[in-house]
Amino acid sequence: MKVSVIIAVFNEASTVAVLLERVWKQSLPKAAKEIIIVESNSTDGSRELVREFVARHADDSSTKIQAIFETGPKGKGHAIRQGLAAATGDILLIQDADLEYDVADYPKLLEPIIEGRAAFVLGSRHLGPDRWRIRKFEGRGFQSAFMNVGGMLFHAFFNTLFATRLTDPTSMYKVFRSDCIDGLSFSCDRFDFDFELLGKLIRAGHTPLEVPVSYRSRGFDEGKKIRIVRDPVTWIFAIVRSRFARIGGAKHVAADKTDYNEKPAPRASS
Repeated sequence: MKVSVIIAVFNEASTVAVLLERVWKQSLPKAAKEIIIVESNSTDGSRELVREFVARHADDSSTKIQAIFETGPKGKGHAIRQGLAAATGDILLIQDADLEYDVADYPKLLEPIIEGRAAFVLGSRHLGPDRWRIRKFEGRGFQSAFMNVGGMLFHAFFNTLFATRLTDPTSMYKVFRSDCIDGLSFSCDRFDFDFELLGKLIRAGHTPLEVPVSYRSRGFDEGKKIRIVRDPVTWIFAIVRSRFARIGGAKHVAADKTDYNEKPAPRASS
């Protein structure tokens, strides 16, 4: 059994090198691993750090690496969709390029799927010790409270429309068998992809099993990319569309060939 870890990277120079090494070193229970990095033409040196990581591990055959270099930033959702199209694993795991989540949680996220107890797992931050107060920005209590309450409202809206009782629909850690997305089509390019992916998987019959995960929030001054004015509107539309629109298409994720015009480093995909 093989796990594809899909990592979208854009302007994460302060964390991406550490994160990639942690993913590389993290052992998986009863599974091989491939790492798919989708780098969106960062302006802060992240692309160079990705190239260095790929070159450093090019001679190690224990873990396959694919590096996809986009011509420009088109959003996290777009990058993840490129990663899904390139993945060859039996299980797909979505990972951000920052350090908010702990890769040491991989084994407990994968165990229910490997053991056949679930097809889809969510890593819930709200089942941990902080419960719903997961966003803690140093010296910004109001902003933290505002975003925590906002998260609760969006979670309630999603659960109401889908008749679910999920504690953390917006968790980054969405882990599922690759065949779960067969026949599904995705179009969201930004953070609204989280809701589209979750909603369509549920409508396809894959209600997730939630397991607690660790989480350390970062503030906007540390690189958080959500836009409070712009993004929530797209989330509402994504939730409604994924609940009522068609979930299928000709192909579940169509790779954008224009994103591949810069070739990965030597042996990155071998």
